[in-house]
Amino acid sequence: MRPHEIFAAMPEDHSQTFFKRLQEESPMTFTQAVVGAATAMKSRPQYLLKQPMEKRVTAVRRALSRVAARPLAEEILAVYFLECRKDLLVNWLDRLELKHEDGVLEDASPESPAPESLKKEVEAFRSEDDDPDRELLIQAFNAQSAIDWPALDTLIQSGTS
Repeated sequence: MRPHEIFAAMPEDHSQTFFKRLQEESPMTFTQAVVGAATAMKSRPQYLLKQPMEKRVTAVRRALSRVAARPLAEEILAVYFLECRKDLLVNWLDRLELKHEDGVLEDASPESPAPESLKKEVEAFRSEDDDPDRELLIQAFNAQSAIDWPALDTLIQSGTS
């Protein structure tokens, strides 16, 4: 699943929560997403910025769902986890025993763990609680251009839990 596909598949209630949290904890990134959405809609950013939050979120999610928005969608997901959900990101990276500095990977293209080990860690991570950001993090991590882990693709597609 690519970054734009993640936004396309994101349920409306989760997208509202996602973008409200992004607006509160990383306002510059949220504004960047709104400007990107306005550009995709061929409208002025000021128009979209004056809309109620729910309308802004719907427009941003719709814009980030487009193939052309892939780089921006990837960046928005990365910033969300680095700035808004760092605890969850660090938990995920530590589980996979990936070296990182405060959530930022030290190796630009880390090797995938063995398939059985990866499956075990994904299942454990998913089962910790019912936070929808857990599954979103797995998908966002896998959608990064630097990650090429076929075993993780398979686990996401099968919904193995």
